[in-house]
Amino acid sequence: MTNDPLAANDEALQQKLVELRQEHQDLDASVVALALLPQPDQLLIARLKRRKLALRDQIARIEDQLTPDILA
Repeated sequence: MTNDPLAANDEALQQKLVELRQEHQDLDASVVALALLPQPDQLLIARLKRRKLALRDQIARIEDQLTPDILA
């Protein structure tokens, strides 16, 4: 770790990004597996899809924080 608080914050955000992306992939695999069942639970699938969308929003916000603003 570095003594720079901004770098430490970026590292924490990067780690959070990795975790959120993994959770998103896990949810995607769960949705696919549930959809393949003979009688899929549509309510559960819808909930998982909403959670995936929420994760996608979180991922986008963190990516925006990590991307430096470039003035034209």
